[in-house]
Amino acid sequence: MDAQLRKGLLEYCVLTALSFQDSYGYQIIKDVSEYIDISESTLYPILRRLESDDKVNSYNTEFNNRIRKYYSITPKGREALAGFQEDKEKLIRVLDFIEGGDIHG
Repeated sequence: MDAQLRKGLLEYCVLTALSFQDSYGYQIIKDVSEYIDISESTLYPILRRLESDDKVNSYNTEFNNRIRKYYSITPKGREALAGFQEDKEKLIRVLDFIEGGDIHG
């Protein structure tokens, strides 16, 4: 898969995972990797970018006497995810075209 396409899809996968519940890095990897490969070295830059774009927030909480960083989706993140859902039909049409579908749709 093309790196740019993969990067964009991973961002939406992370937002989708967080739309169900707040989560921490390892759990996000487990949730998302059921659908697309993702590693820690890929996830954390995505989370930082989403946080700097105000699409996710983070907070620390104690778990088993250790601090665990959790992430939550923001209203702006939910808007971005809704926008992607709206564009999904267009994306499916493009993929059908690439696979040799009818040029006139």
